[in-house]
Amino acid sequence: MQQYLRLKADHPDILLFYRMGDFYELFFEDAEKAARLLDITLTQRGASAGQPIKMAGVPFHALEPYLAKLVKLGESVAICEQIGDPATSKGPVERQVMRIVTPGTLTDSALLDEKSDNILLAINADRSMVGLAWVTLASGELRVSEIAPQILASELQRIGPAEILVADSSPLVDELKGFTLTRLPIWSFDAEAGKKKLLDQLGAASLAGYGCEDLQPAIGACGALLDYARKTQGQALAHVASVSAERAGEYVRMDAATRRNLEITETLRGEPSPTLFSLMDGCASGMGSRLLRHWLHHPLRDRTLVGARHEAVAALASAATEVHGVLRRLSDVERIASRVALKNARPRDLSSLRDSLALL
Repeated sequence: MQQYLRLKADHPDILLFYRMGDFYELFFEDAEKAARLLDITLTQRGASAGQPIKMAGVPFHALEPYLAKLVKLGESVAICEQIGDPATSKGPVERQVMRIVTPGTLTDSALLDEKSDNILLAINADRSMVGLAWVTLASGELRVSEIAPQILASELQRIGPAEILVADSSPLVDELKGFTLTRLPIWSFDAEAGKKKLLDQLGAASLAGYGCEDLQPAIGACGALLDYARKTQGQALAHVASVSAERAGEYVRMDAATRRNLEITETLRGEPSPTLFSLMDGCASGMGSRLLRHWLHHPLRDRTLVGARHEAVAALASAATEVHGVLRRLSDVERIASRVALKNARPRDLSSLRDSLALL
């Protein structure tokens, strides 16, 4: 058990799925928790420090449904794989945590809703402003903004994060009840360190061209966000190649009550339909549905941009039958490309990407 205990010590606050042959096993408190949440059998074998070793496990080939259930419950999971060869290993087979699955860092299609983005958000507050940074790892889109503290609730409804990163000493923690929170040390949100991490991510010498060089709290949040995302994926985020800064006048602002009463994507009872989105969503692909959802939550204020969007829609409408026929045969190229960049694409992803590109 020494190897397990050493790995568990590095991930004390999340469930550790420990690969043993054809199963992922959980031990001690993790086993008790998993047995309760997943309705799997809790057993015990041997002893450690004079106490029975409690165990629970799931077959390796059935991992994804169990992960999906845990993530929906707001749990995070470290996946530990065997990287050594059992035939040549002397003593325990070498194992290593290869990835960490959290509610806001999902990229696997089996764990995602095809019609909505899965967003990881970091919040960093200073004396007068709140800096926000959020990323959709399944697409590589990274955004930052700064807002007044009093509109935080409405912004959270607009963005809809699956997981929020916040400093462990932040005064905002009480305002974030109802969200899945991950608390990080306050130094994770340092603006200078965040700027360096963001420049390294973008491969840039300056943030001037991205319009966010003056957003210090947001840059601090971005540093914490990128660091956390890299650690969960176990590698660099090669597909996150740009950052967009949202400004106050870019979109029509709606307070939380207005957004809720309009039932844009959720009814007053918290159901997905009937809503404005569910009634309008005739999109042929998940990519289109996600874009429509984004547009509904981000109504433009700039008349030039609105006009350009109308012209684009009109051009597509003039060839609607042909375009729809092609789009409905496409796989989710956006998410497949992200999995390729993160080096966790499967053979099925690559064949789907090949077939989709052949249609274009």
